Amino acid sequence: MPVLEPSFSVPFTFPVAFTRDLWRPDSSLFADLVGRLEPHRQHRLLVAVDEGLAAATPSLTGAIAAYVNAHRDRLTLAAPPLLIPGGEVSKNDLTQTLRLLDEINLHGIDRQSFVVAIGGGAALDTISFAAATGHRGIRVIRIPSTVLAQADSGVAVKNGVNMFGKKNFVGTFAPPFAVINDSRLLETLSRRDRIAGVSEIIKVALLKDAGLFSQVESLAPQLAAGDLEALETVIRPSLEWHMRHICSTGDPFELGSARPLDFGHWAAHKLESITANTIRHGEAVAIGMALDVRYATLAGYLPAAVAERIIRVITATGLPVWHDAVTHRNASGELSLIEGLREFREHLGGELHITMLRDIESPFEVTEMDLALVTQAITDLAPVH
Repeated sequence: MPVLEPSFSVPFTFPVAFTRDLWRPDSSLFADLVGRLEPHRQHRLLVAVDEGLAAATPSLTGAIAAYVNAHRDRLTLAAPPLLIPGGEVSKNDLTQTLRLLDEINLHGIDRQSFVVAIGGGAALDTISFAAATGHRGIRVIRIPSTVLAQADSGVAVKNGVNMFGKKNFVGTFAPPFAVINDSRLLETLSRRDRIAGVSEIIKVALLKDAGLFSQVESLAPQLAAGDLEALETVIRPSLEWHMRHICSTGDPFELGSARPLDFGHWAAHKLESITANTIRHGEAVAIGMALDVRYATLAGYLPAAVAERIIRVITATGLPVWHDAVTHRNASGELSLIEGLREFREHLGGELHITMLRDIESPFEVTEMDLALVTQAITDLAPVH
């Protein structure tokens, strides 16, 4: 019998806007983005806010309500803004996802309505996942509030929550309707959280843009101090590289096994799990990059001088390259990071693809890793007491 092979493609386009003080009543930016496809309708919104951000900005939910009221010919709130936990606690089971789905159902949020996700990367993941599964997909507007989310994950076309002790075990691919970076939100962050987000900027610079890496290097003292002007300088080019990658690789939904922008992430994901998320994602990525850079030198891929420069820049920005959890062992006595490498292989679809460097802006992939060299890299990075 003949085999039928239907084929179709669906173009995705979403605006990414940059602003300051998004909720000023006299600004039409948010209302314009919501109504960009149907400008003459009144659009219903269900707003979900990272509760850490709400606590740091007590006026935020009131400002959102006042904005919607000022544009009530085009916008209406289906309910008062909801608060959800920030950080990985929001992702560590389905509790928050089910709560959000319950609210979507309760308030009749349909596929022509909007879920507005405001917060850090973990909160955006949870809110976006709930929206993507409600009615098989509700429009989402993301408003990232952290350096990491504004520089990277806010524009991602994927979302997920953690299960079975594994990072992003459950999730979907669903592009946002729009993304808005409001630089004012970065003022709410602690110095530690400002610094943590720099790791993803360093990551994409190492892979894509030697000039951006040099810029991070020159701004390292200001970045280590959490200086907002320095952060804004490097956030935008990082975000542009992440968008370019999504749009140009031919694999935005990761149907293949390669994950070139996951440099340093195989170790990072396991470190987050081992530490019960007491270290930030960005801090774990910094440690993961340091491990992979050291491994690349031991394997003969990367000159030692380049590796030393990379690790020096990571530490100069205030990021860690070590945590005692790196030496954690499982019940069988095996290094937990080795177990994490196997889990990462499973996450990729059964075939291992790890991004390595030959130089800055010169990445390549390996499909296996020498476990003895992984162990040696860990030993070499350990601080001398």
